[in-house]
Amino acid sequence: MTGNGTPPSKGTRPRWRPGWREWTLLAVPLSLVASWSHQSATLVFVVAAAAIIPLAGYMGEATEHLASHSGPAIGGLLNATFGNAAELIIGIVALRAGLIDLVKASIIGSILGNLLLILGLAIIAGSLRKTIVPFNRTAAGVSATMLALAVLALTIPALFHGLHPDAGSLAELHLSEAVAVILVVTYLLSLLFSLKTHKALFGGEPHPVVEGVWSRKLAFSVLAVATVGVAVVSEVLVEAVEPMTHALGLSQTFVGLIVIPIVGNAAEHSAAVMVALKGKMDLAFQIALGSSTQIALLVAPLLILAGIVLGTGMDLVFEPFQVILLGLATAVVALITLDGETHWFEGVQLLAVYAMIAVAVFFI
Repeated sequence: MTGNGTPPSKGTRPRWRPGWREWTLLAVPLSLVASWSHQSATLVFVVAAAAIIPLAGYMGEATEHLASHSGPAIGGLLNATFGNAAELIIGIVALRAGLIDLVKASIIGSILGNLLLILGLAIIAGSLRKTIVPFNRTAAGVSATMLALAVLALTIPALFHGLHPDAGSLAELHLSEAVAVILVVTYLLSLLFSLKTHKALFGGEPHPVVEGVWSRKLAFSVLAVATVGVAVVSEVLVEAVEPMTHALGLSQTFVGLIVIPIVGNAAEHSAAVMVALKGKMDLAFQIALGSSTQIALLVAPLLILAGIVLGTGMDLVFEPFQVILLGLATAVVALITLDGETHWFEGVQLLAVYAMIAVAVFFI
């Protein structure tokens, strides 16, 4: 029907109207203009952060469309590989700028954001229609176990630093590089486990079928353009970090632990909440836990290896406070997966823990 209530004439097409994501893309040129015209660092950072959100969303959507042209195994591999590409790009750009503490904090913050913020929101969304929301305990338990082992690997260099402080930074760097290689190999084996040999354990709910599948050419083009866009805007974002933190009195730890993960994970936030609203809690758990595992097993090691190439010498020695937070968050989520059901108050508790962490980090 047209706006006056009469049917559209034959041969006409529905009028396309831009949505919020298309309007938000205006932040991309605005961020460049703000940077080139030397606007305040806070304004530049905010606009650049807003620009990354839709670009990351397009990267995720293009990946979904490419996966639709492939079999389940290849589709799963694409989703797993590009799931946190935006965060990886931001991390590499920050490494080039020498902001190692920011990168380390963003690794921990991304895992915490997935476990507490994304999963908490998804549980609340899934509980709007049901008092008790069931989920596949076996699949969630396997994912939680994989995550716990990955998180344990990330804490080994920090434990080594605490127990052997006289070993020197070079030994810690080489230890981190060795751990990074082992984690990448483990990640590849985890793909074999989840997509091939034991895929039945993760088969509770398939990923929603993409409507109006793009052609391969269009999907590749969108993915390439969005990736370049994220890389360019990330340069603007990272350049504004130091002056912005000085102007607002914030620490790079707060920006890396809280702000950047929210920006980079915005697309996954919405995806997990939307599938939870549709009653697909198994898939919501897969998104939250799977993304966290990918950060630990793939993104963190790749950033270490990128540090070798860039000559920045980044290691995996995290601050004790961050390591403790990571361990506690992983334990809490593991407890939630034990009984195979959840409710809205568990989601609230996860959000409360995340809020308390944000407040604590704010005062660092």
